Amino acid sequence: MSVFDVLFGKPLATSEQHAEHIGVAAGVPIFGLDGLTSAAYGPESAMALLLPLGFFGVQHYLMPIFACILTLLVILYFSYRQTIVAYPNGGGSFTVASENLGDQAGLLAAAALMIDYILTAAVGISAGVTALVSAGQGTRFGEDLHNHQLILCLIILVIIAGVNMRGVKESGVAFMLPTVLFVGTLLYTVGVGFFDIWRAHGHPIALSAPPPQDVSKIEHLSGWLLVFCIMKAFSNGCAAMTGVEAVSNGVTAFKEPRSVLANRTLTIIISILIVLLFGLAYVAKAYGVTAMDSGDSHYQSVLSIEVAAVFGRGWFYLLTMGSVLAALSFSANTAFADFPRMARAIAAKDYLPHVFLLKGRRLLFSHGIYALCGFTALILILFDGVTDRLIPLYAMGAFLAFTLSQAGMVRHWHKTMDAPHRHLKMAINGLGSIATGITLIVILVTKFMYGAWVTTLLIPILILTMHAVKKHYVRVKRETEDPTPLRLTGLEQPIVVIPMARWDKITEKAMRFGLLMSPIVKVVHVDSDDADALGLVWEEMVLKPVREHGIQEPELITVKSSFRTILSPLMDYVLKLEDENPGRKIAVLLPELVVRHWWENLLHNQRVQLLKLLLLLKGNQRIVVVNIPWYL
Repeated sequence: MSVFDVLFGKPLATSEQHAEHIGVAAGVPIFGLDGLTSAAYGPESAMALLLPLGFFGVQHYLMPIFACILTLLVILYFSYRQTIVAYPNGGGSFTVASENLGDQAGLLAAAALMIDYILTAAVGISAGVTALVSAGQGTRFGEDLHNHQLILCLIILVIIAGVNMRGVKESGVAFMLPTVLFVGTLLYTVGVGFFDIWRAHGHPIALSAPPPQDVSKIEHLSGWLLVFCIMKAFSNGCAAMTGVEAVSNGVTAFKEPRSVLANRTLTIIISILIVLLFGLAYVAKAYGVTAMDSGDSHYQSVLSIEVAAVFGRGWFYLLTMGSVLAALSFSANTAFADFPRMARAIAAKDYLPHVFLLKGRRLLFSHGIYALCGFTALILILFDGVTDRLIPLYAMGAFLAFTLSQAGMVRHWHKTMDAPHRHLKMAINGLGSIATGITLIVILVTKFMYGAWVTTLLIPILILTMHAVKKHYVRVKRETEDPTPLRLTGLEQPIVVIPMARWDKITEKAMRFGLLMSPIVKVVHVDSDDADALGLVWEEMVLKPVREHGIQEPELITVKSSFRTILSPLMDYVLKLEDENPGRKIAVLLPELVVRHWWENLLHNQRVQLLKLLLLLKGNQRIVVVNIPWYL
């Protein structure tokens, strides 16, 4: 077994596709980890925007904000249950919007979702490393962890990509334990926190006191400034809902009955998320926990402070923060599960390169994983792996996709006249569309100057790029399609051109093949020094054997190169030969050494590869390039 097989698994046959389908147990970590782990940074995202209001802001506005968020979450839950039933073959925003609202709406949803999936991966990994940095505060590793946050993010990204390359089923198994630990420890934290709050009549005593707030940053806001601050906190808290669509996008990954299993998975994910979001927000409020400035060298996440307040900094704190680190880091897996599927759906309509249609050795769309990994790494590097810098870009893409998807479902029920209870379903999806649309406006208004402008700018750029790809494929199809039968008139053997530096086994193989192809063979030798090595042996090594067998003699053309360049004289000769022989094919045979180890390619064939590229770029339909390999 090769090292590659050990790392990424053995290749799977197409017939094994059914065995790769998953059930509810694997579906929760694969499609729900992003949504579930948002409970770890969702409350903090809202609290961070309430910092100007101090402790008063958290006590008076945090729970009403999360009441609105949870209401919106419930509306989305019922809306997406209907989407899953209506689209058992995958009901992502792109598919629903395209089929019901047209391709332009579908592209808008696709661009928004692609950006959102990239940010989902980046935010999840960043938040996981933030949990590690928080847990390391107060230890001798604390400062080093803080200084190397970006490197840790990139290492985790590579690990997640590697696990996903093993296939959907194995990634679900791999992420099951972190999911169980994360959910279990946080539910226990909420349970114990509620018990202590009840026992202390609403005023529990923290076992590890939360850090005091920097009162110098507290501002007295009123009127529209206060409303704007609360709206910003709400829009940041909406980051907790970005993973809701994942299940509807990945319905095809489930076993039959797909819709039933996908809806069960969605129900479990949303139920747990509601409990965690409400519970953690309430416990944080009761214990007087507020967010810290992420630029502080002693920064701790809200969750770290909260767990320490309930349990102290003992073994359970370390277990909880370890599970949070693992789950948050692996929450990027949701993006890795859905992004390749969505890219495939877009590529199927010619709006993305067709390479995204190809299934890899483990029956997954590998190129989608490569693309997501590359873009996520770029985002992490640009923003230094800091969660708070990424959050302002986040959520807008998701809510734009939510709105278009729900509007598309309204149109779907309007067209499906025989659907039972279609007016009720239309009302539910309509409510979802209105609610997410209003939320999108709030997010755009409150986050625009803080980073949402980047997403606003990227979406039309992506749409224009996808239109350019579509235009290219349409032109290629128009120019290459041939409805006529095979034409056998005007067939003529090509003029064979063989660039040759010296006589050896490699060039001999090219010469033999050239003589087999055509009686007209022209060997081009660029003489860049005083000694014409090929010319000295041409008579004995080539012409003598050719004459003995009565074959038409190949022509040796020696081109002088005063400035020691090789490629330019070769290209000039080939293009001139093409001009002099209109209607005749020119077959350029390129002798090439094939080495055993990848690194040996750096030592050979540099001119051959460059010449091949130049011939393809500067030639036309009458120039044919043929590789003649010699294997070491």
